[in-house]
Amino acid sequence: MPLEVIFYPHPTLRFVSQPIKRVDGDLLKIADEMLDLMYESKGVGLAANQVGLPLRMFVANPTGERGSGEEYVILNPEVQRPKGSETAQEGCLSLPGVNGDVIRPKSIRLSAYDIKGNPIESTFEGFLARIFLHEIDHLDGTLFFDRMGDQAVLDLQGGLDVLETDFRSKQSTGLIPADDQLIEQLSVWTKKYC
Repeated sequence: MPLEVIFYPHPTLRFVSQPIKRVDGDLLKIADEMLDLMYESKGVGLAANQVGLPLRMFVANPTGERGSGEEYVILNPEVQRPKGSETAQEGCLSLPGVNGDVIRPKSIRLSAYDIKGNPIESTFEGFLARIFLHEIDHLDGTLFFDRMGDQAVLDLQGGLDVLETDFRSKQSTGLIPADDQLIEQLSVWTKKYC
């Protein structure tokens, strides 16, 4: 079944993703499909749990355009030494039409692996650091508005309510399974890769 971006309040968006212990041909295809979806959706990053997979993996390209900039497939990321802070507007492919200002570190040290199993130990700054932090938040079950103040979240509430109503209405007609069934499906993936 082809991957698709899932939308708030899908329960997998709040699931803390599991570290990946093995990479196989299927996971390589999933990474390629996630990149395709990211580009089609005009995004700059996409976490595995945004396509319903409970795995600690994300893809990114700060240009958002295939063939330009650098593509990243990051597995099991850990952030060290966050430095500085800056505020910028963020949106999310799983929260279409909802945007807000988020304060994040200006630079981070990232420890992770690429899809070939090579270790990554690098410092990232600015927009790329922001993308990585946004996607790592996803892997931890955190959405960008969780990092905003109460009043700022209140300003987004209308957009969040629309997404919630749409999601629950699709569940009530059977287009989307119930929350407990969605969470149950995750164990297939964790058994295979974690």
